[in-house]
Amino acid sequence: MMERTSLHVPRSLPEEQGIPSAALIEFLNAVQERNLELHSLMLLRHGQVVAEGWWKPYASDIPHMLFSLSKSFTSTAIGFAASEGKLSVDDTVVSFFPDDAPEEIEPNLSAMCIRHLLMMGTGNDKDTTSSLHKSEDGNWAKAFLQAPVEHVPGTHFVYNSGATYMLSAILQKVTGQTLLDYLQPRLFEPLGIEGATWESCPRGINVGGWGLSITTEDIAKFGQLYLQKGMWNGKRLLPEAWIEEATSKQISNGDGGDSDWAQGYGYQFWRCRHGVYRGDGAFGQFCIVMPEQDAVLAMTSGTNDMQGVLNAVWDHLLPAMKPSPLSLSPDQDSQAKLEARLKALTIDHPRQQPDCSLEAAISGKEYELEDNDQHWTSFSVSFEDNRAVVVLSKQENEYTINLGRCDWVEGTTRLLQDEDKRVASSFTWLQEDTLQLTLRFIETPFGYTSRILFEGDTIVLNQNSNVLSDLTEIRGRVTELA
Repeated sequence: MMERTSLHVPRSLPEEQGIPSAALIEFLNAVQERNLELHSLMLLRHGQVVAEGWWKPYASDIPHMLFSLSKSFTSTAIGFAASEGKLSVDDTVVSFFPDDAPEEIEPNLSAMCIRHLLMMGTGNDKDTTSSLHKSEDGNWAKAFLQAPVEHVPGTHFVYNSGATYMLSAILQKVTGQTLLDYLQPRLFEPLGIEGATWESCPRGINVGGWGLSITTEDIAKFGQLYLQKGMWNGKRLLPEAWIEEATSKQISNGDGGDSDWAQGYGYQFWRCRHGVYRGDGAFGQFCIVMPEQDAVLAMTSGTNDMQGVLNAVWDHLLPAMKPSPLSLSPDQDSQAKLEARLKALTIDHPRQQPDCSLEAAISGKEYELEDNDQHWTSFSVSFEDNRAVVVLSKQENEYTINLGRCDWVEGTTRLLQDEDKRVASSFTWLQEDTLQLTLRFIETPFGYTSRILFEGDTIVLNQNSNVLSDLTEIRGRVTELA
């Protein structure tokens, strides 16, 4: 196994690390044919980046929301704390929260340990996350401890983001630091991970189970640390025994078979087929570690078919990586094709009909919207050259978005989650009376497409998402002048 030796991961041609460029092209073909929306990928073998690509408008320097891939970083923090003697995985959960525990502590809750939080074997019959969000006083730890514990801890697997939150809360109790601050000198700085952010609960505790945002290369470096069993630049960051324990099967989560969600679960890591393990997050955020192949694959995505992504890896990449570290003969033709393909990756924006005679008639008109689940109250669009400017009002707030004509225009908006998020936007005309707006929130998996039908003084606005199933239809009418 080759250990990387600097903050910048070295680059190499695939054949130099024993992977045919043709296999990577086949993987990209499979992803495209199956309509699997990847946003980025980075493949490392023998400590070298052999392929990397971002589907425009996503880019290498833009952090991506990890969702539950955050859990593997939370587990890592517990590994650091255990190695420093700040806690033990056999410490009971209630011992850290004497003021928040129920007056009568049931035996199953009393027996619940940090180990059970790590392995998703808390004994809860269902995920506690909704109970945490519903807590009126914002005390998520208390809400977790009030939840029923129907099973003996360690005997029953339930994927439970509330359990990961409790790991973060315990860490903050014993260190006096948030999860993010605690990991800064221990993990992020040694690996050269800069600008990481993590969502917090109402009481200022990082949520742990989701909410971390970092770049694709940062994910890859994290996986490489685990592949190297805790070593980085000749220094040991994490004990090898912790790495082995965290990535081994700690609890059964199904009967195996063809599902990579039923191969066993470690400490916030999933076991996979083929001797592989991974951290992952909703909509296709992946850190896949392949010990037998001495490889790591980091990916960000916006897809609901996460098993399809893994199947493409197993079908095309895994068998192409031979055990021998010897390089393959150069394949300059395939290398050139792969390089061109990776540079040209893009999320297609529609180019149906670039302009329309209707633009002059509707430009700048404000449409009052009927009551809707999005709480939008008005809509307007103005056109100038190769730009459109959309203004959406939502209760007391007004949101302005610039869009490119059949091209991406980048900016920021508070439209998503009411906090500043980068957005890439484009517009096109599908027909003479139908405008399509495409918004890509490029720090997240989420993309939205709105189709607006103009009929005289009225509009019908339909919106859908690349990963969310809800379809919104809103009607509106030109605002009457006072």
